[in-house]
Amino acid sequence: MANLKDIKKRIGSVKNTQQITKAMKMVSAAKLRRAQEAVVAARPYADKMQDVLSGMAMRDIESDHPLLETREKKRALVVIMTADRGLCGGFNSSIAKAAEAFVKEQAEGFEEYTLRIIGRKGNEALKRRPNLEIDKVYENLTGNITYATASLLGSEIVEDYIEGKFDAVFMIYNSFISVINQEVTTSQLLPISPETEQADDGAYVADYIYEPSSVDVIESILPKYIEVQIFRALLESVASEQGARMSSMDSASKNASEMIDKLTLQYNRARQAAITTELMEIISGAESIK
Repeated sequence: MANLKDIKKRIGSVKNTQQITKAMKMVSAAKLRRAQEAVVAARPYADKMQDVLSGMAMRDIESDHPLLETREKKRALVVIMTADRGLCGGFNSSIAKAAEAFVKEQAEGFEEYTLRIIGRKGNEALKRRPNLEIDKVYENLTGNITYATASLLGSEIVEDYIEGKFDAVFMIYNSFISVINQEVTTSQLLPISPETEQADDGAYVADYIYEPSSVDVIESILPKYIEVQIFRALLESVASEQGARMSSMDSASKNASEMIDKLTLQYNRARQAAITTELMEIISGAESIK
């Protein structure tokens, strides 16, 4: 059995760890509130842009824009969004596993897959995996997400796609559902495939007058659509990260409390045993004197 000094030292160490986990939980809670507000604000705009593209597709507006071009399935780019920091439960590992399975199983039927990773943890998890080609790694982007960052990423992806480096682009990220629930999401970014489901019978479909022309409008919207979808995915990922970290630190704090209780009980038992031993020694000594 460990002596009293060792147990007391371990109790102090666990208490210090508990203070850190509680502080990290509070910080994540504050960041989560801001991140959640940003996600809620971005979703309607992203959804409306999808509706606009779908509406234009339903009206059979033809365009030969390269972002709408469906190519032979040879090489695909997979954009993976993870965090730069750990201590957030299975947030990073779930994305890494999903990306590895997506490439290994050739989910979309492409011959080759290239990874473009956002977040240091994603790179650490995947860089040593065999048969995974990593194109670029972006670090320290998730600390302060702005539309300008998404615009730069989108412009780079669009440029690579137009030049023919890739025949399709996919994103894998965590969608924010709640503090304790984040869903791994895989979506196709390029080529853009607007939904063309017909409206229900009797439903009114608005018609528009496009200026200068419908083709000019759709070709102007397409690059912007890519930027908006990347921006939304980044916000979803950041909110999910903070929610996962908050939940993880809450569990760690509770586990620390349980460990402190167990160690305190162990300390009291060891102390009682030491006192009993000393009393027995004193009694035995007194009896021997008689």
